[in-house]
Amino acid sequence: MRDTPRPWETAGEFRPRPPQLRPGRALAHTNGASGSGSPHRSDSRSPQTPRGARPSDPIGRPGTTPPVPGRPASFLLLGMLGLSALLFTLITWQVVADGPLVRVDERASRALVHPDRISQLLADLGNVQVAVPVLVLALAHVAWRSRRAGTDRWWLPATAAALVMALAPALIVPLKEVIARPGTPAVPPGTGYFPSGHTATAALAYGSATLLLLPRLRAHTGRALLATCALLVLGVSFGLVRHGYHWPLDVLASWCLCAVLLSSLWLFLGRVPGRGTPGRPS
Repeated sequence: MRDTPRPWETAGEFRPRPPQLRPGRALAHTNGASGSGSPHRSDSRSPQTPRGARPSDPIGRPGTTPPVPGRPASFLLLGMLGLSALLFTLITWQVVADGPLVRVDERASRALVHPDRISQLLADLGNVQVAVPVLVLALAHVAWRSRRAGTDRWWLPATAAALVMALAPALIVPLKEVIARPGTPAVPPGTGYFPSGHTATAALAYGSATLLLLPRLRAHTGRALLATCALLVLGVSFGLVRHGYHWPLDVLASWCLCAVLLSSLWLFLGRVPGRGTPGRPS
């Protein structure tokens, strides 16, 4: 007598069986599932954007991972702007009030003044006839390149730099008249030496040209240009003090005033679209 065949599964008995697909459930591990591509993705969500493929922001900076807010460079420039304005105010107050800094300034001048041919040549680099044509060439080059590239408002960076340069006499000439500081013993008697106009001309002309060209240069070329600009401004400043054309505080006050103007220019240029990214050719 043969045993009656038993069914596959009876009540009270469990045998392992292959898993059965149930309709309506997300098939997270099924090949070809919509939007899967990952064993842990169960819907059609798009994958996160890779870090290297994040688009840059409107002024050319690479995207950052939240929560990194703001621009550290902007805060640095704002701090430099505020500090420079504070130092200029302090120096001007000391000169007007004939304070202790003036005594230190006079002693430093007596130790540094020694007119010679080299100091004269260095001081001449701050003449309008030398410094301003350099800026004009930079303005023309940047405007031409921007217009050729089809940049919107291609004229704006060059115009802003030209306005900053025009502010030099507009600010310095009235200050010279109001403060009326006498010159060093090495120059003919007279007043109107504070702040130094030659220092401001050199710093604004060479500095504005550098700020315009810097985003359009490669990193090593940009560093060389920055070093050249700094050496030119320092050379003019040294020549003016060494030859006795200006007191050291006259030059230092011009540095502070120009730092305010150049920082403002750099902050403005950073918000002009289509300028390229610093350290990269446009």
